[in-house]
This record gives sequence, structure tokens and C-alpha cells, in this order.
Amino acid sequence: MFNFSFDKRIIYIIIAIMVLSTLVNYINNPGALFALLASIPGVLLAITFHEFAHGFAAYKLGDNTAKNEGRLSLNPLDHLDPIGTLMLLFAGFGWGKPVHVNPTNYTRKISMEKGEAIVSVAGPLTNIILAFLLALVYEALIKFASAEFLVSTVGYIIKLIIWYAISINVGLGVFNLIPLPPLDGSKIIMPFLPYNAKQWFRNNEQIFYIIFVVIWITGIASIIISPAISGITSGIMGIAKVIF
Repeated sequence: MFNFSFDKRIIYIIIAIMVLSTLVNYINNPGALFALLASIPGVLLAITFHEFAHGFAAYKLGDNTAKNEGRLSLNPLDHLDPIGTLMLLFAGFGWGKPVHVNPTNYTRKISMEKGEAIVSVAGPLTNIILAFLLALVYEALIKFASAEFLVSTVGYIIKLIIWYAISINVGLGVFNLIPLPPLDGSKIIMPFLPYNAKQWFRNNEQIFYIIFVVIWITGIASIIISPAISGITSGIMGIAKVIF
């Protein structure tokens, strides 16, 4: 996914503020705590498959770094970053433990730059695909489960867990497509930029990090990507309904 190069103490302070404010909300709204618990499976799925996809794509391109580090795994414990996981739970977007790759090991059939783009897009794309598969499960449940089960407590919880998993996967995928370092989108767009633009982008990477932190803290990132998340989620659910 990505790795921060600036002082993580800033991130820790932001996380602490978010957690404290959210805990206050839980005290006044028990339903919010229930929603948080219901979102945990979706968070685990989203981060695990996202990071696995990065490592697997790099492996298929000829780089064994992720494999040698034990990251070609679907065990959530191999991929969870404590801060990124909390962010995904409390802020709706976050990250996993970055998968290390070595672009110099990629097949010479493509440039390292294109290889990095492929590896970077693998994570968000996998989240969108996973969201679609979960949407199929959700619609199959609605169509084939009994009415009694659907209105039962167990049925309601299962539907909620699946729905949150769909939303979180779409959210994580879209968020990481923002073309700013340290997000995946910054590497995905690189092969499409003119040479001078690439050099300017690389020379000013730290500025983009600052821009990212600003739009993240202020909530601008959420405003930017919310329409895309809503549109993709609606499209996925619409296709799933047509299939069933």
C-alpha cells in the first residue's frame, strides 16, 4: 500500500484525537459501538487482500521479496498495521503494513515504472473485485434466505457485516487511487505522465506528502472520494441485483 517517510508521531497524535472523540460518541450512542464491531471483519478482509494483491502481483512479475518475507499470505496478522487499521475503523480509510517490493527484479518485458504501476493498482483493484463478490453474496442471501431468517437478529447481523465489508473494500480501494504520495495512485499515474512532469513530481514528493496530510486531517479527502465510493457501491450492488 504505502509507507510514510515523515515523523509518525504526528500520525499518532491524530489517531489519539480521533479515538478519543469516537469513544465519547460511543458512550452517547451504543449503536455506534455495534457498528464498529460489525465493521471489523470487513476491515480484516480489505487490508489482507489489498496487501496480498500487491505482493502477489510483484511475485508474478518476478520479484520474490514479498514471498521471502512471508507476505504472500491471507493471514490478517501478516498484513495489519496498527495505525492504519485504527484509521480504517475510526476514519473509514486507512492502510496495511506496506509490502516490500524490489522493482529491479521485475521481468524485463516491461519497464520498472510500468511494473510498479501494475503492482500498485493490484491492491485497489482487488478491493473492488472483493466488494463485488461480497455484493453477490449479499444479494444471494436476500433472494434465497427465508424471510424469518432475514428479520432475525442473526440474519440482521450477517447482512450488516457483509454490507460493511462491501463499503470498506470500496472505500479502501478508492482512497488508495488518489494520485498523491504515499498512496497507490501516485505510482499508477506515473507511466502516463510526460518526462518533465515525472521529474517535477519526484522532486516535489515531500510537498505532496504534506498536501496528503492536510486533505486527510481536514476531511477534504472524504469529500473528494465520497461521490466515487457511493457511485461504485451503487453500481456494484446494481449489477449484483441484476444477476440475482
